[in-house]
Amino acid sequence: MKPKQAAPDKPVSSWIMFLLASACGLIVANLYYAQPLLGPISAAMGLSSAAAGLIVTLTQVGYVAGLLFIVPLSDIIENRRLAAVSLMVVAGALLTAAFAPNTPLFLTASLFIGLGSVAAQILVPYAAYLSSEEQRGRVVGNVMSGLLLGIMFARPVASLITSLWGWRAIFVLSAAVIILLTVLLSRILPERKPSPTLTYNKLMVSLGALLKQSPVLRRRALYQASLFGAFSLFWTVVPLRLADDFGMSQQGIALFALAGVGGAVAAPIAGRLADKGWTGFLTGLAMMIAALSLLLTYVYQDNSTVALALLVLAAILLDMSVSGNLVLGQRAIYSLGSEARGRLNGLFMSIFFIGGAIGSSLGGWSYDQGGWSFTALVGAVMPLLAFIFFLTEKQSKPGTPKLLQNRVKGTRHFN
Repeated sequence: MKPKQAAPDKPVSSWIMFLLASACGLIVANLYYAQPLLGPISAAMGLSSAAAGLIVTLTQVGYVAGLLFIVPLSDIIENRRLAAVSLMVVAGALLTAAFAPNTPLFLTASLFIGLGSVAAQILVPYAAYLSSEEQRGRVVGNVMSGLLLGIMFARPVASLITSLWGWRAIFVLSAAVIILLTVLLSRILPERKPSPTLTYNKLMVSLGALLKQSPVLRRRALYQASLFGAFSLFWTVVPLRLADDFGMSQQGIALFALAGVGGAVAAPIAGRLADKGWTGFLTGLAMMIAALSLLLTYVYQDNSTVALALLVLAAILLDMSVSGNLVLGQRAIYSLGSEARGRLNGLFMSIFFIGGAIGSSLGGWSYDQGGWSFTALVGAVMPLLAFIFFLTEKQSKPGTPKLLQNRVKGTRHFN
């Protein structure tokens, strides 16, 4: 029997919230499995250290393309079906990457891994749709904490599995998990079938109008792009530094990557505090913490215990700032209206993932040009620029896009 469509004003059950959080984590982890494996993958594929960052960059480029051209479809296509098709793309791309005999095929698979992984960003606004206004910050925060745990566990899990069975094994195992997840979501999730009022062409054209008419969306996307750029730069380069300066194996890098998991606790906390009106203060705090975390690693650049401890602390603080600010941004844009939530989320995520792709590219380049000291300074500049822009926020006028008919109470607090 076909599940009934859920009413958006009823509280989300704990089971559905857990399922969505787990699904988002398992899906988005695919974007990061390759990050700590750049060394062994590059060796197998014949890539130079300077070109290694291209693996992560192409995955993020694919994700941005999916955010722009696939996620907006959630405003006109039944959400479960759209998510299932995207997940089938991911599974196929993962298996292709696992058995790719050459570099071009592996890089193409990396692009499609990113493209299909936007299923997670179909599910996040879906969760917001299911929640009431009063619980939206908590629901989005909890679902995003699952997504962020997936990001943060992806690195140690990939390193650990690689140390046991080789780097191709993580792609095979993830493909099996995604196939099982596709079946589970298709059978359990309630239906959400929007009433389409636009064709796909008009839907794409409306993206520009939404971006132009919403200062909330522009600001929150640029804030997160700066923070996520620093985040991507750090996690692209730090495995190389751990191997070069500290002689760490894949097991050691896996243990280090577990430090970042602690940062996920910021997501549900930020969601609850945002419900109480703390969005502005927490936004500025997240930017300053991100900048300081990278500057901490600039102080000690040798291979001492102190230098390693500062890297661990920086990983925790940076991940906390990025995860907390992400929830603040998503809660703000979801409050703009429900009928364009897929498009709003697609624009928001694509802009800040462009920041992540830039950060990954800058990380490989800066480490090759000036080592960790140059990389840390480049990374710290990104959130500092965002903070300077944030200081001009009160001069902007709040506003909901004209394309959205329903103005939601409280929107003025989020721009």
